[in-house]
Amino acid sequence: MRKDKKQVIGEEISDDAIKLFLDVEPADETPASLHKLIKAYRGLRIDDFERFVGFFVERGYALDAKDAQGNDFIALIADQRNAEPYIEAIKAARG
Repeated sequence: MRKDKKQVIGEEISDDAIKLFLDVEPADETPASLHKLIKAYRGLRIDDFERFVGFFVERGYALDAKDAQGNDFIALIADQRNAEPYIEAIKAARG
């Protein structure tokens, strides 16, 4: 990086940018709700993911959507190293 360039880490993401994750659609038989959660999990930091979940629920998407094998979002990410805060965000949203 050039000396005159400032490295930006953790820059705030706008609500509109977060809501773009609601527009992604699956290319296979994955339920749209599950696909959107997975894409947001892969692309957002936890603080932004928590905001995303609020928008997700507002739009009426299902937090408990399952794939063809019966796995929901939590089951799909549970074995990943950094998944715990994302799992907690989903559990909190479910109530």
